Amino acid sequence: MISPTLTPSISFTLTLRLEYPNLVGSLRRILTVISEEGGDVGTIEIVQKDRRRIVREVSFAARDMDHARRIVRGIQTLPQMSVLEARDLALSLHDGGKIFMDSKIPLETQNDLSLAYTPAVARVSRLIAEDPDAAWSLTVKRNTVAVVSDGTAVLGLGDIGPAAAMPVMEGKAALFKHFAGVDAWPICLDTKDPEEIIRIVKSIAPSFGGVNLEDISAPRCFEIEERLKKEMDIPVFHDDQHGTAIVVLASLINALKVVGKKMEGLKVVVSGVGASGVACSNILLRAGVKNVIGVDRGGTVYKGRTQDMNPAKERYAERTNPEGVRGGLQDALQGADLFLGLSGPGVLKAEYIKLMGKDPIVFALANPDPEIMPEDAEPYARVIATGRSDYANQINNVLAFPGVFRGALDVRAREINEEMKLAAAHAIAEMVKPADLNESYIIPSVFHPGVAQAVAQAVAKAAQKTGVARELGKDYIRYGL
Repeated sequence: MISPTLTPSISFTLTLRLEYPNLVGSLRRILTVISEEGGDVGTIEIVQKDRRRIVREVSFAARDMDHARRIVRGIQTLPQMSVLEARDLALSLHDGGKIFMDSKIPLETQNDLSLAYTPAVARVSRLIAEDPDAAWSLTVKRNTVAVVSDGTAVLGLGDIGPAAAMPVMEGKAALFKHFAGVDAWPICLDTKDPEEIIRIVKSIAPSFGGVNLEDISAPRCFEIEERLKKEMDIPVFHDDQHGTAIVVLASLINALKVVGKKMEGLKVVVSGVGASGVACSNILLRAGVKNVIGVDRGGTVYKGRTQDMNPAKERYAERTNPEGVRGGLQDALQGADLFLGLSGPGVLKAEYIKLMGKDPIVFALANPDPEIMPEDAEPYARVIATGRSDYANQINNVLAFPGVFRGALDVRAREINEEMKLAAAHAIAEMVKPADLNESYIIPSVFHPGVAQAVAQAVAKAAQKTGVARELGKDYIRYGL
């Protein structure tokens, strides 16, 4: 039996254009190679055919690219078989990038050009020069977010650089547009210097209504976000931290309803004290959890620890692990109610879950391979969530960040504060109706209708309530004179 971690995925789909003799049984041999090698056959189409030869396109999904290449080699060994072309579905989809800029207005006549550009545009620029807030009404600023990365912590790939980060940032921009109608643009910076990143982002800020920091390694990401939030008057949001934290809290709110526990009484163990781990711990503490223990490669993080520490971890130690637990993950999990994994595959052993308290909750969020596979955790955990789309309870940032920015932009917020994040988490949790709530459904699907809109409304209200929303200002469209 193939391990669940090795199931063929659409992410590794190849389409082969094959030429071979037009003989009975030839196609069967091709499909047999794919099947026996563990691939998943997709579409089969005839491209060209005569009495002697046939050209077919055959698609299949593999487990990874090494597996795909092995299948191709197996097909090439078949008698008189020619592989004319091999197309990678993921690479084909990325041909030329995934996003583009388009004009909202026609540019067909001289009059169109005169209104959209010179001379009419000078009047618009003059208005903004006199009243800078007019940019929110008269430019793309009010609906545009910069997705900024230096490529140092991209997905599970690590420090791959700004050029290699571009496909991920393009994908982020596409998600912003699809789920919330926000125009986002990837800005990948060829520098790792926090001061330089801060300077560049501040310099481009006039063009944007918000900044989404993405895939910047810890602990640098903490300083960069903190400084930008202090020195700019538009929302700055590090999604790896706060998007994850919002969806984790939403999932926990509903998981606690299933197991009948309260935030105040929980013991939470966080595996991984990087950007996501710190932010998740912070939002859980703000939501009422009293006992959070962080665990990294050096063991539990506690006040006074000196090995493998940095200023961010020292601040973390000040507000977590109230009992000063020392040791490793196994020691921390004694009697715990929630395991929150933001580390790496295989970290959580099934026998560790047995050490946890009654009805334990396991959020194993390392991607693509979680800290423990759900099949291995299921005999011992009451509620299980991962970051994967092929299991129940996927904790995915796309439930949060589109709606968070939509709401912030709608009220022209100066920042995204803690109250706005908490409001977003509760809005996501409330999308799961009480009648539908169960161990396998604590968080809505990313395609659940209305999630982004509900989050946006909750975030906008919280911004207005906490005084970070701007006044809409003069309506220059109606009263430009």
